[in-house]
Amino acid sequence: MRQLGISIYPEHSTVEKDKEYITLAHQYGFKRIFTCLLSVDGNQEEIMSSFKETIRHANELGMEVMVDIAPRIFQKLGISYNDLSFFHELGAYGIRLDLGFTGNEESIMTYNPYGLKIEVNMSSGTKYIDNLLSYRPNKENLIGSHNFYPHRYAGLSYPHFLKCSQQFKDLGIRTAAFVNSQSATFGPWPIVEGLCTLEMHRELPIQVQAKHLFKTGLIDDVIIANAYASEAELNALSLETKEPFTFEVELFDSITPLEKKIVLEEFHFYRGDVSDYMIRSTQSRVKYKQEEFKPTYTPDIQRGDLLIENELYGQYKGELQIALQGMKNSGKTNVVGRIRQEEHFLLDYLQPWDKFAFSLVE
Repeated sequence: MRQLGISIYPEHSTVEKDKEYITLAHQYGFKRIFTCLLSVDGNQEEIMSSFKETIRHANELGMEVMVDIAPRIFQKLGISYNDLSFFHELGAYGIRLDLGFTGNEESIMTYNPYGLKIEVNMSSGTKYIDNLLSYRPNKENLIGSHNFYPHRYAGLSYPHFLKCSQQFKDLGIRTAAFVNSQSATFGPWPIVEGLCTLEMHRELPIQVQAKHLFKTGLIDDVIIANAYASEAELNALSLETKEPFTFEVELFDSITPLEKKIVLEEFHFYRGDVSDYMIRSTQSRVKYKQEEFKPTYTPDIQRGDLLIENELYGQYKGELQIALQGMKNSGKTNVVGRIRQEEHFLLDYLQPWDKFAFSLVE
């Protein structure tokens, strides 16, 4: 089951603001919380005091808090991989290792008596996870997540992301990646140029980033890396955990009430006999075969256009299509709307027999 998450950075905010944000995210179905001890200075008592109240509030709402940490922080706080009681007392659901140990230590950590999850870094592209598994960890307590990147142009390339994600997915390990809020203003570090796993996502609307990650089939959980996302973004993201896959569209003024009903209310699936030129959803032509579909707006067709065949196309009238490339319009095809430009690349991820839907661009 897909899960959504947010990130909080208590050292850069207040307990009150973090609790408000957690409550709001919970209302939109968010389950996970990422927080960071990598950039925190201070002794163990101060850190416990700073984090505990916020984490307690999250736990009361049934949310899961993962704490990012590295071996040097273990040393700084006097924590041993043999004793994770610090994180248990903190109220954490688990710990994320930004940098790992030798593999044996991580394996031992997965057998901690508190049931804490041990989350490892998915972005390195090495044989690290294979080495860790050779030490026979408790896989029930082992999960993975990618890094995020505050430096523009430093985010992962898509081929590398696929390679790393596939490695974890093939091993049956739960996966997560981070997306960037366009409304958020801070993260764990002073550099603020957005926070995301994939560089190609940095300027995209948050829901488009999530759609892409989920549609790869390689990512289970999507977490907003920076804080604080707007309520509109939380709402938009919450819709992406639901099926079927939904494209955001602009509908043209020429669309008829029946055509609008077909686009927004009918059930759509991608026919299995694939065309290079269009995605076909044909049930509407059967359901509405007795209805009129007069020619309306019939310009030449571009990729991303929403099409409904008019009555000049005989038995095809009422069929809905999504254009995959440019085509000449013979006048038999009504162009009724257009998928938002930022989502055109997602058309390549739709597979034959996939179910899909449309919603209006807000």
